[in-house]
Amino acid sequence: MKNRKLYLGPLTDNRRWDVVRIRPDDVFVVTPPKCGTTWMQTIVSLLFSGDPEVETELSVKMPWVDIRIREMPEVAERLEPMQHRRSMKSHTPMDGLPLDDQAQYICVFRHPLDAHFSYRKHVRNIPMTWFDTWYPENDEEGITFRRFLDGGAEGFDTDAMPLAHIIRHYKAAAALSDRPNVSLFHYADMTRDLRGTFFRLADILGTTHSEVVMDQLVQAATFDNMKDKAERYAPSGGKGFFRSDAEFFHSGTSGKWHGKLTAEELAGYDAMMDAHLDPKDREWLEYGSRGNDAA
Repeated sequence: MKNRKLYLGPLTDNRRWDVVRIRPDDVFVVTPPKCGTTWMQTIVSLLFSGDPEVETELSVKMPWVDIRIREMPEVAERLEPMQHRRSMKSHTPMDGLPLDDQAQYICVFRHPLDAHFSYRKHVRNIPMTWFDTWYPENDEEGITFRRFLDGGAEGFDTDAMPLAHIIRHYKAAAALSDRPNVSLFHYADMTRDLRGTFFRLADILGTTHSEVVMDQLVQAATFDNMKDKAERYAPSGGKGFFRSDAEFFHSGTSGKWHGKLTAEELAGYDAMMDAHLDPKDREWLEYGSRGNDAA
């Protein structure tokens, strides 16, 4: 943990990375939750294999190292003997991860309000009753959104994904974005140009496939295909981890928060974003490379 920030929550512990021996060709997919993590992992898996029918098995082949569900020795023992090129997932900001000069770090972001509303839906699809206290089904008093605005980026609230934690994620990644092995992607750009995303990532990873194969890989990673084959593409799909694997891919759309927040709630969100980000950074974090004009 030397020179790394400590991130602890009831679900996650970034000290678990201490037992992972990083290889020069490792690929880290680093995101706040519900920002396109599984989508990016799937794209990485497709590019690694060149096979549109590859069994991604993300939870096993590209494990979420931070999560406490599996004992860390078990995860390390699975990672160490892997002969293929490895990829791992993390919801820890970059300042809490081990930084290697050669491994690739793929950081993915999404409009914070879209991520928040997607996360509300997501946790209700997980059969763990204590999630109901974080995100109650009937929230007429707006407790959920107040927690999103008021929760700090430390301790318990880290796993509840408050806005402060999303901002910390972005600022930590942006601070390292001048490194050749740290790349920032945005959900909106991936949605607008999935094919371009594939080619950009293929260049970063040094993978090469024919145009015909790339077209097949892009098709495999479309939202409709992944939702139709949810048991295959959802993390731990078909194993009862979610109440519904298909609901993991609820809609893939943006802007569902429109009309759902009060003027006071939106003002609170705007104030916090403006307090921590300059206008250029805020616009990118919300809308990606094309800005608000393309929203």
